[in-house]
Amino acid sequence: MEQKVEVSVKNMELTDRIKEYIDKKVPRLERLLPSIENMKFDLSYAKTARNRSDREVAQITITGKGFVLRTEERNLDMLTAIDNAVDKMQRQIERFKGKRSRGRGDGTPASEVIAPEQELDEGVQTAIVRRKSFTLVPMDENEAIEQMALVAHEDFFIFYNVNTNSINVLYKRRDGDLGLIEPKIG
Repeated sequence: MEQKVEVSVKNMELTDRIKEYIDKKVPRLERLLPSIENMKFDLSYAKTARNRSDREVAQITITGKGFVLRTEERNLDMLTAIDNAVDKMQRQIERFKGKRSRGRGDGTPASEVIAPEQELDEGVQTAIVRRKSFTLVPMDENEAIEQMALVAHEDFFIFYNVNTNSINVLYKRRDGDLGLIEPKIG
């Protein structure tokens, strides 16, 4: 499948050296997971980072049919940050492939195991400072739990539940267990 590699930069300039380095690393990830549809490298310079060695940031996001994998690494040197992010992504891909081959367990939906809990935080109103959009991939609760572990965001995961034909939010509770929010239009 033809895949697309995107490179975006923030607070820095994309040099030919960095672009060539990324192009050299991409085939390594393609060989591990041929079903990659989109690969995005987000490179940035975080001038407000407390530690000087955390200022060069390399994020890699890989998407395909039924999965999203993301890594982030920081370093004093951008090429080293990219290298570390690619190594980390390689480990995530291997973990993802291993989980897919082992199956999904006993098939019990998370909604039966975990009681849904909705907490409303009546805090101070704040402004929206960033918006993100992404494609929801149809999956069941067990696959959503698996994807939540694979993506670096371990606090919550939004997915389209194939069993209920609705958008659900899987989230980590303070006690370490998981909760499932099943919104209803009222």
